[in-house]
Amino acid sequence: MKLPLFQVDAFSHQVFGGNPAAVCPLDNWLPDALMQSIAAEINLSETAFFVKSGNAYELRWFTPLTEVDLCGHATLATAFVIFSEPDLARQSVVFNTRSGKLTVEKKGDWLYMDFPSMPPVADLVALDEALGVKPQAVLAAGAYHFAVLENEQQVRELKPDLDAVSRLERMAVIVTAPGGNCDFVSRVFGPKVGIPEDPVTGSAHCLLVPYWAARLHKQELFARQVSKRGGELGCKLNGDRVEIAGQAVMFLRGEINLPNGNY
Repeated sequence: MKLPLFQVDAFSHQVFGGNPAAVCPLDNWLPDALMQSIAAEINLSETAFFVKSGNAYELRWFTPLTEVDLCGHATLATAFVIFSEPDLARQSVVFNTRSGKLTVEKKGDWLYMDFPSMPPVADLVALDEALGVKPQAVLAAGAYHFAVLENEQQVRELKPDLDAVSRLERMAVIVTAPGGNCDFVSRVFGPKVGIPEDPVTGSAHCLLVPYWAARLHKQELFARQVSKRGGELGCKLNGDRVEIAGQAVMFLRGEINLPNGNY
């Protein structure tokens, strides 16, 4: 059995930038264990699987270790694959996911994702040991711990204890600070789910955007995730929703060879 496979660099206008995601279109859902094995074999931070359902698509995301409730860059990558099909003259796509309905709209070379806003709230968890620095504030929401540092240099130079990070309650840790040539910068660490550091994390901006919109008193923001690969995101707070915009580029088209079986 052969399955199509795409690898897309999301939140980047050129290959080798942004965050690579694998995208696997399916006619019907495969067993969960098989999709998890495929994601582990591909070994990117996220592998997305999608199935057409009427005028929309069902979408699921897997890290090398587990299925997750929300992933931004793999959603962007999946939409990019769908928009790349020459016989589909569409400018928007709807995904049904664990996190509800997600919409992606194409405007020129940019894709605009409509995600839920998740304002972080104060949290009492101690992050000093895991991060190796004392945050100005510690917050949390959803799957993320959230640490606010003083400046961009602290974020860039941070060398967290990943073993300690993996022992924290939530899936991953967002570290953020004001940006020098952008509104804010961030990095995201998720060793608990097999992602020591995520290059660019769309879902983290569901927390970052409402936090920085309130702090900077502005609704439209420009963000950089300052991982080694790095990425740029245009963001906007729309009430209880967050608009996250980015570009994407195709890196690879191929096939997955599966053993014969009743899938």
